[in-house]
Amino acid sequence: MASGFGVTGKKGRCYDVWMDFSDCMSHCSMPAECTSRRDDYFECLHHRKEYSRMNAINKERERQAFGDKNNNARVGGKRGTECRNGL
Repeated sequence: MASGFGVTGKKGRCYDVWMDFSDCMSHCSMPAECTSRRDDYFECLHHRKEYSRMNAINKERERQAFGDKNNNARVGGKRGTECRNGL
């Protein structure tokens, strides 16, 4: 990553973020001052926050879609009691 070249030979997607983080580390008095830039760099590399957010959104969509279907099926009465008379 430090070379700046990506997979295709051009500038890597996170190189600018890395340079920002590197510049902060070289000019700060305490490394804790650059924590947010470090987090930004790791997010650029791994997309953990983005994937976590996407998973939460998809889980909520599924819950709303399938949760409504399950609730509508139970409105008519208790489950499994529809055909007790053999009809």
